[in-house]
This record gives sequence, structure tokens and C-alpha cells, in this order.
Amino acid sequence: MTTRSALRRYLLVSFLTWLPPGLMMATMVLLMTERGLGLAQVGLVVTVYSVVTVSLELPTGGLADVVGRRMVLAASAAFTVAGLALMSVSTTFWMFLLSGVFKGVARALSSGPATSWYVDTLHAIEGRGADLKPGLARGGAMESAALCAGVLAGGALPLLVPPSLMLPLAAPPLVGAVAALVLLVVVVLALPEPAHRRRSPAGVLREVPATVAGGIRLALGGVLLRRLMLAAAASGVVLTCIELLTPGRLAELAGTAEEGSLAYAVVAALGFAGSAAGAALAPRAARLAGGSARGAIAGTALTALAVGALAATAGLAGLPGLLSAGLAYVVLFVGVAVTGVLCLELTHNAVGSAERTTVTSTSSLSLQSGGIAANLTLGSLATQAGLAAAWSVAAAVMLVSALLFVRMPAPTGSSPAPALPARSGSG
Repeated sequence: MTTRSALRRYLLVSFLTWLPPGLMMATMVLLMTERGLGLAQVGLVVTVYSVVTVSLELPTGGLADVVGRRMVLAASAAFTVAGLALMSVSTTFWMFLLSGVFKGVARALSSGPATSWYVDTLHAIEGRGADLKPGLARGGAMESAALCAGVLAGGALPLLVPPSLMLPLAAPPLVGAVAALVLLVVVVLALPEPAHRRRSPAGVLREVPATVAGGIRLALGGVLLRRLMLAAAASGVVLTCIELLTPGRLAELAGTAEEGSLAYAVVAALGFAGSAAGAALAPRAARLAGGSARGAIAGTALTALAVGALAATAGLAGLPGLLSAGLAYVVLFVGVAVTGVLCLELTHNAVGSAERTTVTSTSSLSLQSGGIAANLTLGSLATQAGLAAAWSVAAAVMLVSALLFVRMPAPTGSSPAPALPARSGSG
């Protein structure tokens, strides 16, 4: 396999992994309420999804490191097919709840294996000194492009489906299930698994907990990885604060809930486009700043500036408020993507193949932990003191997190990656 072939496969898997969530995003809540669920039940379904995802992050990361990336990615695609197909035909609370469980399992399984597969493959072809930034940047851009395309297509699909054929709101998750089925085929056929020793079921059960424990010790024991985990938590605070408070702010500015929903769909799509642009710009940012850590400082500062702009313009009304909020939202996601790609590169350079997915799952867990902290505190702060106060706190958290990248230790890698058999041809 060549470097170009590995990159093409990684980009395709990255796009197909995030297209189904994008497709269901615009209509998910509306579908559940249309089928008779109350807002409290909708909230419980979303909460169960989050709890399942967080609970399985580390075990599934360890599983990918023990049994291989392809098997775990294929299982993730299969659970996505099941979850979205069930969602499209669900008529009761318990059916939607089971769909949320399936989607949570799928999300946890997909956290890290594709990137780990690409990094291991690139190291086998070019050695441990391979430059990871260009490929990881393009992978991040493809993920954001999939979300952007998905949310726009998912929002438009209900307008194109005849009500006599099916409930229009059920079309996006059904199409998402088809996209996940395509992902399953691509993973099985296009991602050759690196050679590793066969393990019995009992051996897997022993090794997964040991791998998880080793990954956690590695993530928390080294200065570099510990700082990266804290940076991920700060990003989680900001992202959750934005997702929690922006829809209501846009509805207030637009005048009605329906117009606010449309405004949020457009702004979210623009945000994903900004994220794609930020991911693509990450290598250049690192080059101009003089290194990945300095590039991450620039991305973090840009994110904090954008959240600060949201706080500063919280008093604006009408079109000026709408435009300023939309612009800040886009700039914010550019900064988050720049920082995210460079942090991902630093993380992968600091670990070996044996614990690669576990450590990236730990980073994902840190991000979600920051999100939980924001949910528990900033929503109440916004209610009591206003949006400006909540966004100001989030901006301060993000700005302070830039200090984590100052004098960042150089990544050394904890264990050598096993060599993959190089194959000629385009693959």
C-alpha cells in the first residue's frame, strides 16, 4: 500500500463515519416529538446516548488496540445501521431509547480506530518520523465536510419525500442507515488489518482491561499527554456551551422558534464548513507559528476571541445580532479545528501502536467530561446572570488553556509501532 492509497481510504472512512450523524441531526428531535414523545422523554433519550458513549469510550478503545481497528470500525458501522434504521421506524419511547443505546455504542466504537489505522499504516510506510499533520488535517476536514453536507441534506430531505410514502421526518435517519451500510462495506473491503497474533476470547477479555489501564496510566502519567487531556476538557467546555446556548439565542434574534431553527441549521452548516477550513489550515498554522504547540496556542486564542465576541455582542438585537453571532460561530469552529488537529498529531506522536486508540479515547472522554461540567454549570449561570456571563467564562477557560501548550515537552512515543508489510501499487 502506498501513502496516497492509505490517505484516500482514511478520508473515505472519515467522511462516511460522520455523514450518518449529520443526516439525522436536523430532524432527530422533531421526529421524536412528531411520534408523540415529550421534551422530557427526548432529553432522556439523548442522555442515555451520552451515558452509553462515555461509559464505553475506554473499553472500546482498548478493544481496538487488542483485536484490531477494522473489526471495531465494522462493528461501529453495524450498530449505526441498526440504530438509525430503528430510529426511522420507532413509534414509542422505548424504541427510541433502544435506538439511542445503539447509536451510543456506535459512537464509542468509532472514537479513534480510523485515525489509529492511518497513523500505524503511515508509520509502517514512512517510519516513525512521518509527518502526520497533512493527513490528519485532511481527515478532520472530511469529517466536518460530512457533517456540513449531512445537516443540509437532512434538513432538505423531508421536503422532498411524499407524505404518502412515509413520514418525511423519518427519511434522514433512513438514508443515514444506508450510508452506514456503505461504510460497513468499505471498512471490510478497503482497510487491511495490520498483522497481529491471534487471541482466544479469554485472551481478549484479559488484555482489554490491561490495555485500558495501561493507556490511562500513560495519558495521566506523562506531562505532555496530561496537558493534552486538560486542553481537550477545555474544548469540551466551550463546545458544549455553544451547543447549549446558541439555538435559543438565534431563536430570540430570528423572532420565532421556526425561524430560529432554520437560522441554527444554516449557522451549524457554516460552522462545520469553518471546521473543515480550520482543519485544512492546521499544517500551515503550525508552520507559520513555528511548531504544532505554538500553532495550537494560536488556534486556542482564536477560539477564545470568538467566544468573547459572542459575549460582547449578546446585547445586540435583530439582524446585527444574528450576523455577529453567526460570524463568531464560524470563526470559533475554525480555531477549534486548528487546535484539535494539532493536538491529535501531538497525541499520536507521543504513543505507540499498542495503546494508540485507548489514549485517543481518553482524550475524547476528557472532552466529554468538560462538556458535562459545562452542562452542569454554564446553563444555570446563563439563566441567572445572562448569556454574556456564561460565554465570558467559557472564553476565559479557553484562553487559560493556551498556557498548557507553553514549553510543551517533545513527544517521544511510549512503544514502537509494529511494522506493517509494505505493498506496492495504489491499493
